[in-house]
Amino acid sequence: MSEKLWGIDLGGTKIEGIVLKSKDDPEVLLRKRIDTEANQGYEHVVGRIKMLIDQLADEVGERPKTLGMGTPGAIDPPTGLLKNSNSQSINNKPFLKDLEALLGIPIVMANDANCFALAETQMGIVPEVDPEAKVVFGVIMGTGCGGGVVVNGQVINGKHGIGGEWGHNFLDASGGTCYCGKSGCAEKIISGTGLENYYEALTGTRKRLKEILPDARSGKDPNAVKTLDRLIHFFGLGISTIINVLDPDVIVLGGGVGNIEELYTRGVAEAEKYIFNPRLETKIVRPKLGDSAGVFGAAFLTV
Repeated sequence: MSEKLWGIDLGGTKIEGIVLKSKDDPEVLLRKRIDTEANQGYEHVVGRIKMLIDQLADEVGERPKTLGMGTPGAIDPPTGLLKNSNSQSINNKPFLKDLEALLGIPIVMANDANCFALAETQMGIVPEVDPEAKVVFGVIMGTGCGGGVVVNGQVINGKHGIGGEWGHNFLDASGGTCYCGKSGCAEKIISGTGLENYYEALTGTRKRLKEILPDARSGKDPNAVKTLDRLIHFFGLGISTIINVLDPDVIVLGGGVGNIEELYTRGVAEAEKYIFNPRLETKIVRPKLGDSAGVFGAAFLTV
């Protein structure tokens, strides 16, 4: 009998857990969410994860032998400490080691963008658009800009644990200083926040991206048009560097900005201008799993 797959998706406000029947039959046996309560500190968050695993185990009638976990941030390989998380309480802590000691099982950990890419590769849109795909790049474009790499069904974390972090590649000086300490990062330009900041700099008025887009499409607001044009241009430029380096079979665009329909037409055409090839054959597609992707991908980390 195939082993069940167990996954945890750790978010800033919610912790989600899932138990899947098996790799070959990923039927959802159980799925639960609880509040993270991150404001109560690191030890409390670790305890909340154990509590959720205990609840899942009680309902399923067995305990996991291994666990996959998606996290904001990533484990720094040389130190074993978690880094780059927007959940500050778990940064610079031996998160993986402490959880393994508390639960008494091996844990495979990857950041949330890698889990997104893995889920869409294993049971999402990728098998539908290219069943033979070997290299997949998953993009999350929302308030920030992240990414994950899957090769032959396995997440590529990399030497520094930063595989896929294209949001902190230099894109253009106009992006200004990023929270990471560098300047001109892709995240500062093509994230939802970056685009809203750009519009505000042009107009002095703060608007949500969902308010800017209709005015850009109608052409009635020249600054909204400039904001959408900025996204298209820099998305094409930024994603072309990924294509030139990884040459993926499929790129999946997640996050709120990934819903913008022009990315799949004008954005693809813009990327084609910059790649080192006379034509662009990489499929650039919408995700299938929505907000389920993170926890499904976490479960598949153990395969």
